[in-house]
Amino acid sequence: MRGDLPVGLAAASGDPPVEWRASSGAVPYPVAVEVMTTRATAIAAGRARELVWLLEHPALYSAGTSARAQDLIEPRFPVFTTGRGGQFTYHGPGQRVAYVMLDLKRRTPDVRRLVATLEEWIIRTLRTFGVNSERREDRVGVWVPLGTEGREDKIAAIGIRVRRFVTLHGISLNVDPDLEHFKGIVPCGVSNPRYGTTSLAKLGCSVTIREVDVALRREFELLFGKTESVPGDPPELGSTIAAAAR
Repeated sequence: MRGDLPVGLAAASGDPPVEWRASSGAVPYPVAVEVMTTRATAIAAGRARELVWLLEHPALYSAGTSARAQDLIEPRFPVFTTGRGGQFTYHGPGQRVAYVMLDLKRRTPDVRRLVATLEEWIIRTLRTFGVNSERREDRVGVWVPLGTEGREDKIAAIGIRVRRFVTLHGISLNVDPDLEHFKGIVPCGVSNPRYGTTSLAKLGCSVTIREVDVALRREFELLFGKTESVPGDPPELGSTIAAAAR
């Protein structure tokens, strides 16, 4: 466990709260990346507030900057190459994705601390539902020990990019996705048979996406600072879709 890393990435006193938005429909992956890029540029220039954007994607695989071709076993769904760190992962219905756009110039420009804090955010959220999970020294993400022969399953993935001191991408938490779809890839490059993939539903936790969102927001504020709920999609989403239609 990486217990030695400090956690917490609060903004400076007096900074505006982080904008907190949740999209109701499935957002195509390329559209989400374009929205993040546009928003991060505006944050870096001081024209927009920081943002946490909660959403789901249609079923897809994304390949991070360390992805290896041999880890794509069966391309059941579209595959998107992306600028986040990490390797292959699956996104789809039943998985809560939280894209986190924070200005590290106003916080702590320490990427290791950022990753540790994102992991802690997930761990505390899962604890709300009675799930004990842990971080690992050699594997980014959040893992649930199964207590038998060293087996443990991954329940949440983390992949980030930092551009002009603003973060992009974020976390994905398995609430109730179809876990069979992870078999089309080597998730995050971890092929050891002792390590699998799990979800809140598989662990016997019958919770809704909405309940997960409430817990995520509460624990986020304890680690990162105040948020302000803003209904609807990020405004950049509408302009991105309109531009693609022209």
